[in-house]
Amino acid sequence: MEPAPDLYGNSGDRLDAFFTCLQPQGDWKEEGQDAWQRIERFFREQCFHDVLALNQEVKVLKVVKGGSSGKGTTLNHRSDQDMVLFLSCFSRFKDQVQCRKSIINFIEEKLDHCSRSLAYSITVVEHRKNRKPCSLTLAVQCRKSDDIIWMDVLPAYDALGKLSGGSKTLTAEFSPSFTELQRRFVKSRPVKLKNLLRLVKYWYLQVRSNIAPKIALELLTIYAWEMGTKKSDNFNMSEGFVAVMELFRDYKDICIYWTKYYDFQSKVVRGFLKQQLKGNRPIILDPADPTNNIGKRKGWDLIAKEAAYCLRQDCCIIEDASQGWNRARDIQVTVKQTGKETWRLWANPHRPIRKMKPKGKRQLLSSQKTLADYGIFSEVSIPVLKTFPPEIQVFVKESRGQSKPYAIDPDDTIDVLKEKIEEAGGPCIEDQILMFENEELEDEYSLADLKIKDCDTLLLIRIG
Repeated sequence: MEPAPDLYGNSGDRLDAFFTCLQPQGDWKEEGQDAWQRIERFFREQCFHDVLALNQEVKVLKVVKGGSSGKGTTLNHRSDQDMVLFLSCFSRFKDQVQCRKSIINFIEEKLDHCSRSLAYSITVVEHRKNRKPCSLTLAVQCRKSDDIIWMDVLPAYDALGKLSGGSKTLTAEFSPSFTELQRRFVKSRPVKLKNLLRLVKYWYLQVRSNIAPKIALELLTIYAWEMGTKKSDNFNMSEGFVAVMELFRDYKDICIYWTKYYDFQSKVVRGFLKQQLKGNRPIILDPADPTNNIGKRKGWDLIAKEAAYCLRQDCCIIEDASQGWNRARDIQVTVKQTGKETWRLWANPHRPIRKMKPKGKRQLLSSQKTLADYGIFSEVSIPVLKTFPPEIQVFVKESRGQSKPYAIDPDDTIDVLKEKIEEAGGPCIEDQILMFENEELEDEYSLADLKIKDCDTLLLIRIG
């Protein structure tokens, strides 16, 4: 294998030429394809011959190529191939959970006995015995070089077309069932974007390995490209690389999802998605599987450190950068005011809320914060409340999570606020306890006495 080219030693304006050495070439590409075809034929024709599982014959329904090889983003002399075996013995996800370990053990034994017929030296990488294995990792020795072709074999349930409206039992463990959609999501992208993907993966392999899954790198790169170029296939490679490095550096701002293969229309999926998007960032939802938050893995602080270092190198120094990126997609905000016409706008979750407000109106959110600060990254409805000086707006939140805004003079007492709550349909005054900063508020004190300011939130506890 030739020595790895020096990315940091290249100037930013030469990155368009740099990636040419990263594309798979000649014999390496052909040998990878040959190894795949031989092993795929083994599984289709030999491996499960006369084998019973769940009291039935095991058949390979289809074999899908995943990983960088299946998506068209393979690096030269570096390969990761996912061979997803959709088996007839899995008629539901439960079967996959119960039988996957025995299937994987069987495949390992069969490979040990039949490896000579495959014309390649294949080593099975030991999987952890104390866990339920999801895959079997194979190290395939190339015949024309010292390179290794890495292949993960994943037995899976063929779920596509068999789900209706989403399942409450799905977890990220079943992500291999959606490999076809995951592959299609990347493979359909322009050639130049795939070269940017190769460049980012090469950077990752050079500076650090096994911190974040490679699919996270792919999705963040695609996202930066979508936001920065509006899906153009004509963009500056250096600017794209810088945009991705800035995303890595600022990973705590990341909340990314797509609605190509699922959306907010289904009640079950909508509720699940909104809950997912309220989690700790980074949030990177698998575009084919909303149960799989790829950003949950630890180690982002190390990636951020490496990205910050990269941004100071020659490869990231560019002049007259014109393209940018947003940290989150614009979402539709529906603003409601009693007795007034409802109006809608599109806003970025990281845009200050004060810039969303029409003059003279207040919303159920603090002007000094952003929607992202409240974990809002999807379509939302916001009530507004009109106030007149010296009134301030306070929010009263019940224990079950519902909040209401109230306009009140800061010199009014807590007892007056309780009256407003009762008049608005809340509990009787005697059945209310109001808390602020974990302390119960006494009726005779004013909001000003208690240092309650505009946009503060009080907790209402019902005692009746």
